Amino acid sequence: MHPHVRRAAAVPVVARALTLAVVLAASTALGQEPGYEPQIGQPGKDVVWVPTPEALVERMLAMAQLGPGDVVFDLGSGDGRTVIAAAKRGARAVGVEFNPDLVALSRRSAEHERLPGDRARFVQGDIFETDFSGATVVTLYLLPDLNLRLRPTLLDMRPGTRVVSHMFKMQDWEPEETSYLGSTPAYLWIVPARVQGTWSFALQGGATFSIDLEQTFQKIGGTVDLGRVRGGLRDARLHGDVLRFAFVDGKGVLHELDGRATGDRLEGTFRAGTRKGRFSATRRTEPKALSGLQVSSVRIM
Repeated sequence: MHPHVRRAAAVPVVARALTLAVVLAASTALGQEPGYEPQIGQPGKDVVWVPTPEALVERMLAMAQLGPGDVVFDLGSGDGRTVIAAAKRGARAVGVEFNPDLVALSRRSAEHERLPGDRARFVQGDIFETDFSGATVVTLYLLPDLNLRLRPTLLDMRPGTRVVSHMFKMQDWEPEETSYLGSTPAYLWIVPARVQGTWSFALQGGATFSIDLEQTFQKIGGTVDLGRVRGGLRDARLHGDVLRFAFVDGKGVLHELDGRATGDRLEGTFRAGTRKGRFSATRRTEPKALSGLQVSSVRIM
């Protein structure tokens, strides 16, 4: 197995001592044909194979709010269980797996479930050489250093893309949600739009403001130019490409803005006292990368 596959979490030696009967029972549940049987804890190049429990697979897909319109890429798809579960929910799912035996096994399992090839597809390949930019949901079970290698690519994906990881985080990119199966965690991230920079806002009715937005992944803040002073933003939130914040202008009027980011444009609605209307904004500075952190080492606790 390639070291860059999802079913690749380091596990204690005791996992290798699980009985063949347990493995065969899991295989039967997946509808696998006789022949190649992956062994829990089997060694790869520098990692071992461990499947995500079925209950946690279902929770991960629920965290992503997976639906029929989604395209799922499971990076390191192992025995195919996440892809098959996603396809059963009506999504188009693709599993990327380096081990050709696991790919063949996954295809047999999908056929046993009578899933069409355009709903559950498996490709043999390296996740770092695979184009998954069309995904709306990405699922992972990778070690922390591999997550961080993928992080710049994930952050370059379309804002609103959901990323769900079994067990391991993305260092300082904090998850939106953490769920548990027993003591085993699963994490959800929403790819944020890049909104950092200086923006010129025009509110319906004639008011204009210059606002500086600061951003660390999905966390945002900033200030508004009010002449002699700069007012702070309050209740600032970014969820995918949806941006919300408020500020008090020089006359003491609370402005609440709710909009959507598309590249260097922001459009949405506002409320200012008793006034309501639409606004538009244009960014005047180049956005900064969200993935500039360079990681030299990762300590796995």
